[in-house]
Amino acid sequence: MELAYYSDYAVRLVNSEQPARGKDTLTSVEAVRDLFGVNQSAARRATDADVTRFRSVRARLRAVFEAADGGDETLAVDLLNSLLLEFPVSPQISGHDFRDDDGRPLWHMHLADHPSNATAGYAAIAAMGLAFHLTEYGVDRLGLCEASPCRNAYLDTSTNRSRRYCSDRCATRANVAAYRARKRLEADRSASTGLAADSAQRSTASGER
Repeated sequence: MELAYYSDYAVRLVNSEQPARGKDTLTSVEAVRDLFGVNQSAARRATDADVTRFRSVRARLRAVFEAADGGDETLAVDLLNSLLLEFPVSPQISGHDFRDDDGRPLWHMHLADHPSNATAGYAAIAAMGLAFHLTEYGVDRLGLCEASPCRNAYLDTSTNRSRRYCSDRCATRANVAAYRARKRLEADRSASTGLAADSAQRSTASGER
């Protein structure tokens, strides 16, 4: 499993809440288990107590994205380091599930967690994955969607660091809103110009009389 994959754990957890919209899908142990994706063995460890613990970790991960999105690299790193210290993992070489053409294992790095509960395991993987992404691509590759009121977290993997939205849907919505705003501005300017021209004509006509 590639280490970059683990950074998606952080994004999935952060985006389980949309504060500006008052939406929160992390309301049950089933929702917690869904966050683990294909890692069902880890998901089975989740209990009702993990709902509150997951929400706490979620707030801390969102703070990392907020700091990065706001340009405060030092704060983003400090917040992430605090998570790494609290939720450590043990990197291991693994060859399970992946074989080459000759049937030999395709060795790769795997993050082995030894958690006391499901939250600790998930937080360890999410924090380490985000740390790998940050150090590999830069703090400015951690962003929050600019399409108001979304503010979902995303990881920018574009070649020119140009990503601004969490999805194509948000990008389209933002572009449409910007287009309509430009059209309204143009209409207002045209109306103002027309009123000014009418006023000038009336003044000229009045002077000629």
